Amino acid sequence: MNNRLRVLRAERGWSQAELAARLGVSRQTANAIETGKYDPSLPLAFAVARLFGLPIEGVFLPDESPGSSGRLP
Repeated sequence: MNNRLRVLRAERGWSQAELAARLGVSRQTANAIETGKYDPSLPLAFAVARLFGLPIEGVFLPDESPGSSGRLP
């Protein structure tokens, strides 16, 4: 899953540690989400979106694979 977390965090001048503290997670977790190595749980994804005042799809973007419309059949 792709996300805009790094950009959104940088726009606010927050470090990864500050982002993590605001979300109640470790800095390692914030880093793993930001780099796409970890997909957050649904409650955490909603918390991230709420923190930035965006809808969830304003932060997290689906992976685009060839031949995928991104829609369910």
